[in-house]
Amino acid sequence: MMSILYLVLFFILGLYMGSFYTVVGLRLPKHEPFIISRSKCDHCSHTLSLLEMVPIISYLCLRGRCAHCKKKIDSLSTYIEFFTGILFAVSYYSFGLSFELILAIGIISLLVIVIVSDLTYLIIPDEILIFFSIYFIICQFALSGIVGVLYHILVGIFLFIIMYAIMALGNKMFKRESMGGGDVKMMFLFGLVLDPLLGTLTIFLGSLFALPMAVALYTKKQEKVIPFGPFLLIAFAFIFFMKISSQDVIHFLGF
Repeated sequence: MMSILYLVLFFILGLYMGSFYTVVGLRLPKHEPFIISRSKCDHCSHTLSLLEMVPIISYLCLRGRCAHCKKKIDSLSTYIEFFTGILFAVSYYSFGLSFELILAIGIISLLVIVIVSDLTYLIIPDEILIFFSIYFIICQFALSGIVGVLYHILVGIFLFIIMYAIMALGNKMFKRESMGGGDVKMMFLFGLVLDPLLGTLTIFLGSLFALPMAVALYTKKQEKVIPFGPFLLIAFAFIFFMKISSQDVIHFLGF
């Protein structure tokens, strides 16, 4: 019974955090305040009341329209709220009340903010990367002490170098920017959580997850830029939540 209660509580927490992460992802790249400034309607600039900001329920009650000007509200925030709520509940289900749960919450938070920011502006703000670097370092210190922190910082530097080399090679081959700098910097964060083999695996899995979209755009002959950051983070979250180890990868490869 208590587990069900915690699942519900984490789901509700995820709904509210998802709403906040949407605001961060949309406002931070534009250097707009996102903590003290209240949310407003995109059409009439009507300041939303507390009841109008209740995740999902307010959207359903208002039938997806602004209470003031009656124009249609962007449903992005609602989808992100629900998505984050589910992932928060899954985090508790997977890890219980533990330090791993705190890491999982951090990974989800990073994932959601980057999805909003990168898909909207093709930007991963440095402020987000710095914040979560500190967050993951603190988590690692609690889990494995200073030795563990130093090890993971070295792994992060190693993954950063690998991704930078891939970017440089891609730029040379395609004679244009093949990858964003934010994607390269983000690999450092992966090293703060994963080991070298699993960190490298995120690059392969991220490319694999992005492949269907790339094929679809190629088939439709659309030259639209595909942000790689969200796919890298999906791969990162997949490895962490599935509790994949380096031994699992080595065994799968037949070594």
